Amino acid sequence: MLVINDLCARIDDTEILKGLTLTVNPGDVHAIMGPNGSGKSTLSKVLCGHPDYEVTSGSVSFNGVDILEMEPDERALEGLFMAFQYPVEVPGVNNEEFLRLALNSRRKHNDQPEIEPAEFKELIKERLALVEMQGHLLSRALNHGFSGGEKKRNEILQMAILDPKLSILDETDSGLDIDALKRVSHAVNVLKRSDNASIVITHYQRLLEYIVPDVVHVMMDGKIVETGDKSLALKLEEQGYDWLTQSA
Repeated sequence: MLVINDLCARIDDTEILKGLTLTVNPGDVHAIMGPNGSGKSTLSKVLCGHPDYEVTSGSVSFNGVDILEMEPDERALEGLFMAFQYPVEVPGVNNEEFLRLALNSRRKHNDQPEIEPAEFKELIKERLALVEMQGHLLSRALNHGFSGGEKKRNEILQMAILDPKLSILDETDSGLDIDALKRVSHAVNVLKRSDNASIVITHYQRLLEYIVPDVVHVMMDGKIVETGDKSLALKLEEQGYDWLTQSA
């Protein structure tokens, strides 16, 4: 589904990604861990087309299509989704209307008819129950005045409505208490299928107790330096990153 080959990227004059290579297959959950400044969030922003980041070399293929020349909205229409580490507040944009218009944009891109308001009401009611989110938040402006946990849950609601092919969860666990973490993880697990995939970026092994990864990668200095199964995350929890630094 996703093939990244020798990807290098920078912001201003600072090179951050330095030859990163990664393959994600349908049905996979990949966890990416690493110390601060290793390039984890940069990778997510480069994949989604953040304009501040310049790709200097390498390639990214998503379902056989080169996405590096696409605008962010075009990548989203192709089925790429990102749950932000710090979701932005957008005053004046109704949350429910935003979700409906976003979904219809994807449906139009896929040559599907727009969803009728009554059908959308049923869909959103079902998805609200999945993420255990209060319905009154739909009538408010997008993320405006939401608590940190409500913002993160709203991101997963967007994921549940849009049904992306590849979801990138950028430190979705940060700022969540244990109950909110369990609810968000449950929703992510329910949405997992054999024809979609997820990349979970996290500092902490505790998230991976609830969203169990098929593969765990460690990023350091802009590239992946170690890959393993869930036991690698446990080793990092116990020993930190020093043993990898010494090995390198």
